[in-house]
Amino acid sequence: MAAPLITQFFPPMKNDLILRAAKGEKTERVPVWLMRQAGRYLPEYNQFKKDNSVSFFEMVRTPSMACEITLQPLKRFDLDAAIIFSDILVIPQALGVGIEIEDGKGMIFDFLLNTPEDLNKLNTVVDVTQELHYVMDAITLTRQTLEGKVPLIGFAGAPWTIMKFMIEGGSSSPLPKARRWLVQYPDASRQLLQLLTSKTVDYLVAQVKAGAQLLQVFDSCAGELGPYQFNKFALPYLREIAYCVREKLNDQHIELVPMTVFAKDAHFALEDLSKCGYDVVSIDWTIKPAHARRMIGSRITVQGNLDPSMMYASPDDLKHEVKTMVEKFGTQRYIANLGHGVHKDINFENVKTFVDAVHMYSEEINATL
Repeated sequence: MAAPLITQFFPPMKNDLILRAAKGEKTERVPVWLMRQAGRYLPEYNQFKKDNSVSFFEMVRTPSMACEITLQPLKRFDLDAAIIFSDILVIPQALGVGIEIEDGKGMIFDFLLNTPEDLNKLNTVVDVTQELHYVMDAITLTRQTLEGKVPLIGFAGAPWTIMKFMIEGGSSSPLPKARRWLVQYPDASRQLLQLLTSKTVDYLVAQVKAGAQLLQVFDSCAGELGPYQFNKFALPYLREIAYCVREKLNDQHIELVPMTVFAKDAHFALEDLSKCGYDVVSIDWTIKPAHARRMIGSRITVQGNLDPSMMYASPDDLKHEVKTMVEKFGTQRYIANLGHGVHKDINFENVKTFVDAVHMYSEEINATL
């Protein structure tokens, strides 16, 4: 397989707004994108899946399909970034865990980690850059196809969140099996978290080499941990990912890209997250903008944080909420987004309302400065 292309071979950027915002440079308007912006809320996505009779992971593993799906929302909305169509669960798949997503059933794992002995089932020596080459191929193809229209975001799941999925089979469980591991099997937990960290670093570096221009680490289950366990079993690995990705890119003389961390519901950790090596801290919708800004500080860009349920609102109510959000966060060192992913049953036209309102109100505010 040919070595992945690196960024200097790609067309020049036409819209670098989100890159400037992430770096703290002046922006003429607030950039905006949405978590889960490519996917099942769009009629063309559902039609594409039906026409091709493919499963979710078949689309993820087929670069041409992943590229097409990534670009679908860009054809409808004036977004300032694309995010590659993939899934955080490709890392455990690379380690040998069979995972499928079935309509009406959700995620199906061929085995879960019940005891530390189950770690022996994992392929710990796997080269994720080879095993997950289809993601890198999709990134390169998408970056070329974008022709510089907007930057392309790559991503991965955080070690704690991936650990929880591997133990519980999903993000919700009637019993806290993963947290029980942290208490009953702390050494095995650290062993698993370190394995996931190492593979995630390699994976994110490979994404940059393939053409990703920003990276986001999703710790979607972070809020299930209290401050003590978060500081012990989540934060050190998030910090290591940020540090090691940059170190490896520097060692290979590859230009650094901005990195974002999203630790959902971990409000108690915002100050620590702002000091662990990321350029952007993304926040959910359950925290006040002023409080988030105060904890994160003025030297880190904030991303977020509209309540995803507001996408069910009337256009006028949605515009009002967007206006309030932009006013409270301000127009600099800010990237507008939802506080979590897009729900599958929203009126997709509201995405246009949301995106256009962010641009309109932020331009109006900047005009008065």
